[in-house]
Amino acid sequence: MSCQTTPVAFVLIARIPPEGVEPFRAYEDAVLPLLPEFNGSLERRLRNPDGTIEIHIVSFTSEADFQNYRNDPRRTAHVRLLEKSSAKLDLFPMANV
Repeated sequence: MSCQTTPVAFVLIARIPPEGVEPFRAYEDAVLPLLPEFNGSLERRLRNPDGTIEIHIVSFTSEADFQNYRNDPRRTAHVRLLEKSSAKLDLFPMANV
C-alpha cells in the first residue's frame, strides 16, 4: 500500500523564547501561505497569551505533499528566521480516530 495517497496530519508544538516571538511569527507569515499549494491545510492554530507556545494542526493529502512542502525552496529560504527565533519544535504524526 502506497503512503503517497494516504492523507496525513500532524501536530506541531513550538516553544519559543520571548525574544524569539517576532522572528517566529515572521517565519510563519512567510511559510504558512504556501500550504495550499501542496494540498496542505492549517486546521487549527493556537497560541498562548505571550506568544511563547504555539500549536498547529496541519493536514496534507499525502506524505509526498508534506515532503514537497518541507523541501520547497521558498520555505527553506526562511529557515534563518526560524533559527533566529530559537524555537524548540516537536512534530507529531497523528491519525483521525
